[in-house]
Amino acid sequence: MEALIPVINKLQDVFNTVGADIIQLPQIAVVGTQSSGKSSVLESLVGRDLLPRGTGIVTRRPLILQLVHIDPGDARKNDDVGREGEEWGKFLHTKNKIYTDFDEIRQEIEAETERVSGNNKGISDEPIHLKIYSPHVVNLTLVDLPGITKVPVGDQPKDIELQIRDLILKHISNPNCIILAVTAANTDMATSEALKVAREVDPDGRRTLAVVTKLDLMDAGTDAMDVLMGRVIPVKLGLIGVVNRSQLDINNKKSVADAIRDEHAFLQKKYPSLANRNGTKYLARTLNRLLMHHIRDCLPELKTRINVLAAQYQSLLGSYGEPVEDQSATLLQLITKFATEYCNTIEGTAKYIETAELCGGARICYIFHETFGRTLECVDPLGGLSTIDILTAIRNATGPRPSLFVPEISFELLVKKQVKRLEEPSLRCVELVHEEMQRIIQHCSNYSTQELQRFPKLHEAIVEVVTSLLRKRLPITNEMVHNLVAIELAYINTKHPDFADACGVMNNNIEEQRRNRMRELPTAVSRDKSLGKGPATVSGEPPASGADADGAKAQAAGPQGEPEGTGTWRGMLKKGEDSSGSGPGSPLKGAVNLLDVPVPVARKLSSREQRDCEVIERLIKSYFLIVRKNIQDSVPKAVMHFLVNHVKDSLQSELVGQLYKSGLLNDLLTESEDMAQRRKEAADMLQALQKASQVIAEIRETHLW
Repeated sequence: MEALIPVINKLQDVFNTVGADIIQLPQIAVVGTQSSGKSSVLESLVGRDLLPRGTGIVTRRPLILQLVHIDPGDARKNDDVGREGEEWGKFLHTKNKIYTDFDEIRQEIEAETERVSGNNKGISDEPIHLKIYSPHVVNLTLVDLPGITKVPVGDQPKDIELQIRDLILKHISNPNCIILAVTAANTDMATSEALKVAREVDPDGRRTLAVVTKLDLMDAGTDAMDVLMGRVIPVKLGLIGVVNRSQLDINNKKSVADAIRDEHAFLQKKYPSLANRNGTKYLARTLNRLLMHHIRDCLPELKTRINVLAAQYQSLLGSYGEPVEDQSATLLQLITKFATEYCNTIEGTAKYIETAELCGGARICYIFHETFGRTLECVDPLGGLSTIDILTAIRNATGPRPSLFVPEISFELLVKKQVKRLEEPSLRCVELVHEEMQRIIQHCSNYSTQELQRFPKLHEAIVEVVTSLLRKRLPITNEMVHNLVAIELAYINTKHPDFADACGVMNNNIEEQRRNRMRELPTAVSRDKSLGKGPATVSGEPPASGADADGAKAQAAGPQGEPEGTGTWRGMLKKGEDSSGSGPGSPLKGAVNLLDVPVPVARKLSSREQRDCEVIERLIKSYFLIVRKNIQDSVPKAVMHFLVNHVKDSLQSELVGQLYKSGLLNDLLTESEDMAQRRKEAADMLQALQKASQVIAEIRETHLW
């Protein structure tokens, strides 16, 4: 059991060599307010004066103090001073320099504190590591922390209280840390700041030991019996009282050994029943025992933590790669690996598969069948066309002659206008696929080809080559998609099987409607005769029959079915004739200015006009759906052939042709500035973790665990 503490000291040395604090080793942290006697307790445990003294805040950096017990005969020769010494110290920051004069140790602590924290009473969380070898100490690892303060003094920062508190919590929050809460006996234990801070991180008190100092300075007529018996504030690990040297004793160079003898005499006189469970020597033995048991409990978890970190750093070191020896082979290998990963990401066979979002080929498929497909389905075949637009197109296609049938040219003009609307979403589909192929470059760089992070210039060159290749293929693909729409516009195939079927069904419907109107015609004629009206005709025109009779009636009745009069153009002409004929001296009888005739904006369509518009609408819709189906099928195929597959097939050859040149090797394979440093740090840390794992394995072999 006693050998467990040196094992922890050895682990501490291992991790100190790499300057890492990733493993929380078992230790004892000393917490207390300023001038509560923390430093005196530590010096009593060491048995020598080695800590700085003064007023106000003296400890301004954590001091990790490792006490190593050696046999009295195991004296080391100090080559620097040329004499034997049974006690000596070593600092981590001074490497292998040995200090046999403890005054020098104190001066070095002061100098190192000012070097980092300055001389303005500021604090720093960077620790000072000091190891003391002595036959008069027990094996311990202690951390001396700055004393708790409330009010900044001198030129201390205003938040000095918070800084010190955060620093203390950082160390005592370690679950492997035993908290040594130091409180002066001449203060009320209920107001102890040390116990308050300790309770925040250790509410059950399972790893807190209270030390009551200055028992000899209590007011006359009072004692600390209730406190030492645990009746005031119970602490599970116990309370131990000690008597420190006064400032006068320190000034008079009173030795620690003499102070311990006087302490024992005081306890025997003042607290005889508790003398054997208090004092500095009992405190040292208790701390040694607690630390050993604590180390034994922490070792299994510590071993697991070390193994996990070793695996992580092994993986990290592997990602950094080995130093480049054969530049040509390395460059060709990286280019090939990137091209393979790029193609695998498109095919869905990449090693690293995204789980947060669609990526690569899956996203391209989504663009084709979800984004592009749904966009086309949302395009209304008759969008942007009103009935008046269709009627106008029909009239414009007939010229000056009235038509008996719907002109075919009007259908072609209108359906081409609608098919043209499919070009914009098709080009947008190409753009989305191009953007996704750009994203695949970043995906391969981040997840699939981590070696590229070592060579930033090579990474930039690869990105530039692939981007240039994609940029070169984009206009070609856009032109092909544009041609697909242009092909559909070039020839309106009214003999298309699907379109012919739709026309047949539509003709049947029209014929059925005509028959229905013919059945209703006698009834309409009888109703007109009963009203005493015949079909309105223009002078010199025979009465219309059949379907043309309906149009003639509508034209004779005017736009709103009114009788011939001033509300129609025939009435306007007649009125013009009458007015011109009545005026004296009129040069042209019956002349009228047609530009002055108001053209009705909205009117009720005749039955024939309605029928013609319906025919055109149905034809447009039927043919548009055929073209939309063709575009929905042909655009993804064109994008895959001209963009995706072409880039896949030519990517590696393009990269090799652009980058695999002897003149570019040195420049492309230049590592980033911090890569070599990170590789060294990872290798050192891995080596430290492997050594730590060996140390723990030795413990198991020697049955110390």
